[in-house]
Amino acid sequence: MADDHLPIVETRTLRWQGEDDTDTLARALAASPALRDAFIALHGDLGAGKTTFVRHLLRALGIAGRIKSPTYAVVEPHEAPDGLAIYHFDFYRFADPREWDDAGFRDIFAGPGLKLAEWPENAAGRTPPADLAIKIEAMTDDTRSVTLLANTPRGSDLLACLAA
Repeated sequence: MADDHLPIVETRTLRWQGEDDTDTLARALAASPALRDAFIALHGDLGAGKTTFVRHLLRALGIAGRIKSPTYAVVEPHEAPDGLAIYHFDFYRFADPREWDDAGFRDIFAGPGLKLAEWPENAAGRTPPADLAIKIEAMTDDTRSVTLLANTPRGSDLLACLAA
């Protein structure tokens, strides 16, 4: 008997040969209506390509101009031409849980808009479960192994757009 309370877990593994593959994934996700209020967690070592992926995704969503990493600011807000609110978090330097409440992050995650978080493990227990977790690993041959993990029905919808 199936338990309707178990989380959805679906995975897909990709191999990126270069930045064009990063752009292809970003464009596919950007085309999905499920992306609008999604929370995407980005995992990987320094230099794996998390911020590069976010830049490609933001460009695919119509963000123009300089897209800077929120490493020091913790969050960089953006607004797509269609009005979509986008929040790019980088929790690499996040250390004080009080900062979560003081900065209003709880409200951001509870509200509408796309949330992208690098180093989400540093805010563990504060963020909701990610709809889609993306783990990027740099390989010795300069390719990237990319594992996508859907944790929710929205995450499954995002994975489905990659097969289309």
